[in-house]
Amino acid sequence: MRLEPVTLEGRLVRLEPLRRDHHEALCAVGLDPGIWRWTAGHVDDAEGMRAYIDRALQRQAEGTVLPFATVERASGRIVGATRFAHFEPEDRRVEIGWTWIARPWQRTGINVEAKYLMLRHAFEAFRLNRVELLTDVLNAASRMAIRGIGATEEGTLRRHMVTSRGRVRDTVVFSVVADEWPEVRARLEARLSATGGGAAPRSGPAPGG
Repeated sequence: MRLEPVTLEGRLVRLEPLRRDHHEALCAVGLDPGIWRWTAGHVDDAEGMRAYIDRALQRQAEGTVLPFATVERASGRIVGATRFAHFEPEDRRVEIGWTWIARPWQRTGINVEAKYLMLRHAFEAFRLNRVELLTDVLNAASRMAIRGIGATEEGTLRRHMVTSRGRVRDTVVFSVVADEWPEVRARLEARLSATGGGAAPRSGPAPGG
């Protein structure tokens, strides 16, 4: 089993494999310091965004990461990024993380549908046993959002990592496991239907990939 580039498309959002030519569009929405307040790393300028993309693609080449650009379908505009990471094929486990959405598109349903598409792909295409979602213990909004998709809070990894700004971070661990996916899927589909989103029309290999 390998993480192969794939495009995941819903009614609100399209997740397309991250490419270097996404750089300009990501810079246009992603240099807001507020986006990076609680992330382990941060991007301050165009060169930082280029390094962010390069690191993601290097890890993709190593087979442990599958990064996406997050595209608003209605406008075709890139509004953020996310990824599968820490892929463990023998244990059938992956993490969904490194997610950021530019502030004008937060709380629009885009992030919820993106998580739905990724969870669906993890459990129904990859046939994984477990998906993990991690966040800074201080990021109350992120913790609430992860609970809102139906993930279970498992505990806190104390003094888990040192952020790029030198702060020692505690990390809260959430998960969804395969047995829970049908219930989580129904919950997310109901939520998306109520807000004008819904099940993804299609997913498939990345163009040319």
